[in-house]
Amino acid sequence: MIMHNGSARYLIFFQYLGTKYSGVMKAPPHQVVKGVQNYLEDAVRSLRPVNEVSLSISSRTDTGVHALGNSAHFDLQRQNGKPPFAEEVLVDALNFHLRPEPIRITRAYRVPGGFHARFRAVSRTYVYRLAAGVTHHSCTPLTDANLCWGLRHIDLDVAAMRDAAALLVGTHNFSSFRALNSETPFKDPVKTLEKASLELGDAFVHKHFHRDIQFWELTFKSRSFLYKQVRRMTGALVAVGQGQMSVSGVKELLEAQDSQAYPHNLTSPPEGLFLTRVEYHRSDLQLCTQEDSLS
Repeated sequence: MIMHNGSARYLIFFQYLGTKYSGVMKAPPHQVVKGVQNYLEDAVRSLRPVNEVSLSISSRTDTGVHALGNSAHFDLQRQNGKPPFAEEVLVDALNFHLRPEPIRITRAYRVPGGFHARFRAVSRTYVYRLAAGVTHHSCTPLTDANLCWGLRHIDLDVAAMRDAAALLVGTHNFSSFRALNSETPFKDPVKTLEKASLELGDAFVHKHFHRDIQFWELTFKSRSFLYKQVRRMTGALVAVGQGQMSVSGVKELLEAQDSQAYPHNLTSPPEGLFLTRVEYHRSDLQLCTQEDSLS
């Protein structure tokens, strides 16, 4: 793709607390609650580019879901033939205009004109935070409010959860773990899950907080995921940990390959889910070549 004089395509990495947003994707004008993309595009428009602003988000997250490392690309052409922004300057400028919001740009790369944030991604990693021993929502430290799933009982069968998680690793038809939406007919349910692990976590203020709450983190890594796949896998694994589902039950659910087979009211809530990382080949993050910059 040949860029116009003064134009540049940027890949940005950004983080956000998703509690107050409709999700990461842009909400329509009539909708009161906006998506993270609405605020990102407004910040880019504040830089007064010549071109219309449109971000392509790499990884969709739903209402209430957070991110520590989502990404997106966009084109930016400055006025009066000014040269493209340096990456560090762009990060600072966008964060200046995002100041009222819990959204932050962490990095920016100037990339070739043909780069696409979604299709060039080679992996995505999600972490789901559990807090066991939360008998009432007020037991959760304020710094973790809306940032974990509070489970009433502290005892979890961790060994069984890990055995069940191991069944999910590899290439499978994950139809049973996807929720149905308008894109279902067009999405291949066969995915390769590179990682599904359960490790001890921590409260963000563990050193200063002394209630008997045990934090755990479930980590999932794949090139891509189906709609609500991570939250459904988490819900099933927690059910195993609480003795409500057996390890073989998870195997049977996976083999059913039917979204209707997934038990009702088992999907984990959105607030414990974090998109932590989107990865690319290093070669895709190189600066634009001369050809990309010429008109």
